[in-house]
Amino acid sequence: MPLKKDDDGRRWVELEFLVPGTPEQVWQAIATGPGMSAWFTPTTVDERVGGAVEFDFGEGTGTSRGVVTEWQPPVRFGYEEHDWSGEAPPVATEVVVTSRSGDRCVVRMVHSLFTDRDDWDDELEGFETGWPGFFEVMRLYLAHFPGQPAANVRVMTVHSAGTDQAWSTLACALGVAGVDVGTVCEARPGPPRLRGVVERVHQDAQSREVLLRLTDPVPGVAAIGSFSMGDQARVMVSIYFYGAAAGDTAAAELPKWQAWKAQLEDADSAAS
Repeated sequence: MPLKKDDDGRRWVELEFLVPGTPEQVWQAIATGPGMSAWFTPTTVDERVGGAVEFDFGEGTGTSRGVVTEWQPPVRFGYEEHDWSGEAPPVATEVVVTSRSGDRCVVRMVHSLFTDRDDWDDELEGFETGWPGFFEVMRLYLAHFPGQPAANVRVMTVHSAGTDQAWSTLACALGVAGVDVGTVCEARPGPPRLRGVVERVHQDAQSREVLLRLTDPVPGVAAIGSFSMGDQARVMVSIYFYGAAAGDTAAAELPKWQAWKAQLEDADSAAS
């Protein structure tokens, strides 16, 4: 839905999506630290009103901190972030879980802030474009790995040649160029080992993404994408490992992906 405004200075965006799982399973995924870390970004939640919330977006992106404002398991979760975008006013987030038949739930998410200025409208609207890819990861997590231990590896870098060329470089290396849903893909020699079936292919004016449900090196989900941020083209690989060995696997795989990212950066510098 587009950005909405009212006469009191409130500005907000709303998102709604259907996910598999019971309300208790969805609540674990959407309102707890281990749950959100399994499909979004490393997160900690002090599970009470007034408790702390922290999202760690990694090197070069930083951390966003807030406070829990609503805690009504397994229905309603709210928090407010104060340092989410420079000098922007605090943004409040409300998440409501509604049960549907067939062990499914609708999740409604609203981001809102109060201001009489348009300065942060683009950032607020960015929630609408940023969340859907993560929601798809959450759907896979709830469908195939609900409640399992998880660990995340993420690498991101800037590419000098523009979004199209950035995607071509990334997709060819990881074996996902021109794929369709259901295709089994495997990374070429060079990048770390990666194999899985395509669950989602997305492309719009600003981004491209392929989502894999992994079988190798361990069960998990990999989001492979390129996107524009301002005048920069960026590529990112975010991998979620699941199961008892998730933490050990992530610790072993992270240096490999960091080394491969450095190779990409060196090749990009040599070509520019």
